[in-house]
Amino acid sequence: MSAFVWLDYSERDRRKMLDVVDLFKEHDTRDELGLGAIRDSFADQFFPGTSTIMTRARYFLLVAWTYQRLERQRVTSARIPERGRRAETDLIEAIEQSDDKEGNIGKYAKTTLKRLPSSVYWHGLNVWGIRTFAGAQSQYHRSLDRSYAQLHRHGGRVTERDAEHDDLIAPNWHAGLVLPPEAFPDECSLRLTRAEAQYLSERIRLSPQCAGTLLAELVARHHHHEDVAFVWQLPYLAEMPLKLREMLEHARNFSEITHGAPLLYNLILAEQERWDEGVEEYRERFAAWAQLVTGRSSILKAWKRNRFWELARAGNPRISAPTYDFSNAWWDRVLGTDPATLCDSQAVRALIRDRERKLKTDLARIGNPRARELWNGDSGSAQLEYRWLISQRLLGDIFKGLEASDA
Repeated sequence: MSAFVWLDYSERDRRKMLDVVDLFKEHDTRDELGLGAIRDSFADQFFPGTSTIMTRARYFLLVAWTYQRLERQRVTSARIPERGRRAETDLIEAIEQSDDKEGNIGKYAKTTLKRLPSSVYWHGLNVWGIRTFAGAQSQYHRSLDRSYAQLHRHGGRVTERDAEHDDLIAPNWHAGLVLPPEAFPDECSLRLTRAEAQYLSERIRLSPQCAGTLLAELVARHHHHEDVAFVWQLPYLAEMPLKLREMLEHARNFSEITHGAPLLYNLILAEQERWDEGVEEYRERFAAWAQLVTGRSSILKAWKRNRFWELARAGNPRISAPTYDFSNAWWDRVLGTDPATLCDSQAVRALIRDRERKLKTDLARIGNPRARELWNGDSGSAQLEYRWLISQRLLGDIFKGLEASDA
């Protein structure tokens, strides 16, 4: 039996661990070769506060409204986990009965939902400046009794100094949080009103953790991007600030040159499973990748890798030495020969095999029939897009809300 165990560390670390657990369910985002630290570094710098398991932008408000409502009811620290869970699962049916329910979290699980929207959006609420309480959700729950006592002593006023405890009495939520509709939570959809969309847009543009990011730049531009597969394909890329253009070029190079590695990984597994259709599919995809890389070979060979690693480590200083070594070894192979020949190179296959073994030890699938029993035919084969797809969805919600006729 395997289990993930963690103590009450930082909210960022806890969120990362929970996201890893959820990503095991999504083949497009699995990280079989340990490149996720680099991927997430750029994703966090481009689209702060987002996660691949988010669904719709209005959950940023639904979670905040739910907990504000429970605070007004003075739900105690002991009862808030259960009351919060019930309030969130009650929203599932309300959303399902609405005119906009696509992305309803818990649609099928309902009251047995394992990971609540508050858990999915908790980190993002802080990054976007909607949640002002600076701690994990469990810490927030424990803080409520003391918060109520302080507010009682000060007549309900906030942002004053508590002489007894020598700290500031601060609200847990942004003071300008847009009000929920009168019918909330009995009636609830995932469609943003214009006022709600304006609020989220302002939070992204004004939040210190979002300032200067690609997310803030795109919100300011207010363009729909639903038909763009990768963010570096945006038609107005040349108009963006130099820093963002530089980061996007490095992220694109990494995404394109490393895409062949997971394709080869899946090809090897298909061969070992004697799955002819899969072998044919992955050889075709590998050939298409090799053609793309060959077409950009002059750019990739001139790529300033030292600068790439500076940018990657700026977003995540904990990128490991083995990840650095594997990435550079793969790039050397790709740029040192015809990429189309790599899928049959024993040295390159050994590079992939050894990398997986170092990461997974006895659970590595290559050469291990028992471990391959859990392979569903496609594991982490999608090209890295740095959370662009979910960010498109969140931005689309905001932009549609800004164009809405209702306030």
